[in-house]
Amino acid sequence: MILLAVLFLCFISSYSASVKGHTTGLSLNNDRLYKLTYSTEVFLDRGKGKQEDSVGYRISSNVDVILLWRNPDGDDDQLIQITMKDVNVENVNEQRGEKSIFKGKNPPKIIRKENLEALQRPVLLHLVHGKVKEFYSYPNEPVAIENLKRGLASLFQMQLSSGTTNEVDISGDCKVTYQAHQDKVTKIKALDSCKIERSGFTTSNQVLGVTSKATSVTTYKIEDSFVIAVFAEETHAFRMNFLQTIAGNIVSKQKLELKTTEAGPRLMPGKQVATIIKAVDSEYRALPIVGQNFQSECKGCPSLAEHWQSTRKHLQPDNLSKAEAVRSFLAFIQHLRTARREEILQILKAESKEVLPQLVDAVTSAQTSDSLDAILDFLDFKSDSSIILQERFLYACGFASHPDEELLRALISKFKGSFGSNDIRETVMIIAGALVRKLCQNEGCKLKAVVEAKKLILGGLERAEKKEDTMMYLLSLKNALLPEGIPLLLKYAESGEGPISHLATTTLQRYDVRFITDEVKKTLNRIYHQNRKVHEKTVRTTAATIILNNNPSYMEVKNILLSIGELPKEMNKYMLAVVQDILRFEMPASKMVRRVLKEMVAHNYDRFSKSGSSSAYTGYIERAPHSASTYSLDILYSGSGILRRSNLNIFQYIGKDSLHSSQVVIEAQGLEALIAATPDEGEENLDSYAGMSAILFDVQLRPVTFFNGYSDLMSKMLSASGDPVSVVKGLILLIDHSQELQLQSGLKANMDVQGGLAIDISGAMEFSLWYRESKTRVKNRVALAIVGSITVDSSFVKAGLEISAETEAGLEFISTVQFSQYPFLVCMQMDKDGAPFRQFETKYERLSTGRGYVSRRRKESIIAGSEFPLHQENSDMCKVVFAPEPESSSGGWF
Repeated sequence: MILLAVLFLCFISSYSASVKGHTTGLSLNNDRLYKLTYSTEVFLDRGKGKQEDSVGYRISSNVDVILLWRNPDGDDDQLIQITMKDVNVENVNEQRGEKSIFKGKNPPKIIRKENLEALQRPVLLHLVHGKVKEFYSYPNEPVAIENLKRGLASLFQMQLSSGTTNEVDISGDCKVTYQAHQDKVTKIKALDSCKIERSGFTTSNQVLGVTSKATSVTTYKIEDSFVIAVFAEETHAFRMNFLQTIAGNIVSKQKLELKTTEAGPRLMPGKQVATIIKAVDSEYRALPIVGQNFQSECKGCPSLAEHWQSTRKHLQPDNLSKAEAVRSFLAFIQHLRTARREEILQILKAESKEVLPQLVDAVTSAQTSDSLDAILDFLDFKSDSSIILQERFLYACGFASHPDEELLRALISKFKGSFGSNDIRETVMIIAGALVRKLCQNEGCKLKAVVEAKKLILGGLERAEKKEDTMMYLLSLKNALLPEGIPLLLKYAESGEGPISHLATTTLQRYDVRFITDEVKKTLNRIYHQNRKVHEKTVRTTAATIILNNNPSYMEVKNILLSIGELPKEMNKYMLAVVQDILRFEMPASKMVRRVLKEMVAHNYDRFSKSGSSSAYTGYIERAPHSASTYSLDILYSGSGILRRSNLNIFQYIGKDSLHSSQVVIEAQGLEALIAATPDEGEENLDSYAGMSAILFDVQLRPVTFFNGYSDLMSKMLSASGDPVSVVKGLILLIDHSQELQLQSGLKANMDVQGGLAIDISGAMEFSLWYRESKTRVKNRVALAIVGSITVDSSFVKAGLEISAETEAGLEFISTVQFSQYPFLVCMQMDKDGAPFRQFETKYERLSTGRGYVSRRRKESIIAGSEFPLHQENSDMCKVVFAPEPESSSGGWF
């Protein structure tokens, strides 16, 4: 090896500055031709590290390098020429054998003749102190081919001393750290620091997000004081946070080794590098060394209309309970993201009313300027004939994974216009609040549209004269969660009438613990203890819950415990259940509650033996080392046994991050007159009302009303069938992560994860005077599909790995109360249906000429159904209460 080094006197500068006189980077010797071998390979797998399970390819070649010019005023200023020769493409998986897509094909057939010619045309590299000053190539070469040459050229950039600096190479402007040793120099590139223009987006909530990790290490091997080889390895890995089987890995390697040297051309004389380049070939142009973006050509690909024709059958209403519908929805969104406004508008106008709502979901979820323009042109908010489509559009906006200012600006503009339906006007404002929150979470609070929307929400709430407008702005604030809105919420919580006060307190309940200050809790304590005015039970219990969930003080807990026994019957039982739930589930307030319970005045039989049917219970749906899913149900009854409020919540936790997956609240009031019962204190003058409110994936939806007022109540009792009322129904793009990666080798990679679901949440409240029984139903039906994919593209060959999972599931809650006696007979049931869980893996390699290799695997299992406890006390009431429903009732069902 020493003899070889002497022959070419160093392909790359001596490691020791004292030996060769170079103190910075690589340097070639005069009048020598350096012959090297080069290969770059990439393989994709699921992170298990087994090459036999991977897909990918290898590009190899011989490389000639010569020194064209050295600045006479400094050895560290050089111009070198790099030429790739004898290019070949092959599989990285040697077990492919007869199935190899490259078998029987020579490089011109694989790469295409014109691409191969471009790849083998030399490039020039101007190095100053070992760093790339300029990269010269021929103009109008295919971008993908130029990137491969950039990837090779970037290996020639290095320094011989330890330290951290910034370098510009094919990966962008990156922070790099050099570690110099006697036999090698290691370069560690911080890929997350690289500044390069690439498209991409992700979901802001980490529960629905994707964790990705990237590393890059290049080793310059030194033997007898000479660099003789370069080895680079770059990895990109991703996994879904809440479903870690959706994971993938990209490994990209480069190897450059010196084989021999021979006599080469003499140095070109001159002091200016520009003169030298012009003398070599006047066609050369200085181009960025940073990798450039390109899109592979799609020859013979179907149009958007053709894609839609193959998709629409899966999106028929009868098919929405199937995971295949969600898969089709996700695939069509990808096609919509590359479509023009005119194409999208054309299929919207041609579609039938049965499938049109699902098409609106997909178009809105695409979240491009063209899709937004198309859907806004299509929908007429001044008309009341397309309310369902308008509502589907607005909810899809609320669930948007990465909304931009343009979308919020469009909603603000619509809000200032006229509407055919007041419900749609309210929904626009409610969803605008959700967009404000998402944009603020992505550091967009200072955007003009966000500032305008915040003024609209807060100003509207402050100046609202109608009850309906106050409720609308409160619901919008419940989504936006603006800290500056807390003083207004406290005002409405303490001074507002029943429904407004209750909505204001439930809005405060959604704020993070850091915003529930001592001043906020002072107001909440006044509400709970009724220091200034009498409040409804729903308002008081919500105020108490907020206090207990946000670092309560010793005296706050003590006063709440001392109040138990002095409250109305069912409120006594409810507050007792809340305290017991805190202790049983080990909530953060449990330590403080236990401290207070050491006092006999707070902890005694009289206080803890109160009877009633109201309840509060929290439990686990699933629990794993890195994640958990919880449910909580609290039910508050009036003293006469009629449901006052039922609140079912489901939360998902990943580490310290949480997602309010769903909340369904059913409320009723003013029904005591139906059974000649006496209303509770503070509720004597309430109008008859029942309705339902829902939060879905952290977005508050517009509440729906079962009935409002005594006359509406009676008509519903006489005519209603007891069928459930839909709160939200549609297709939702839940998970949306996309990364475009520039690999150091010059190849382009993509990492994408999309998850969607078809959802139908409905609820009903049934009431029988004949049987003196009320029944509440909340039903959730979902079909879920998640697709993760990684691809690596060279323009002439592409490799990909797709991992997906799907399921169809249901969750139903039923609460039945017989109030013919006291205490009431209560049955609460929450059941999760058994569900299939299917996983798929598809691996492929494909040439641009059409030849391909595909491998598919499938695994299916059944997730057992289960029943969840909803009450702290064991009871056989369900056996008593849960009897067959009567075929008819003189009082009617609603």
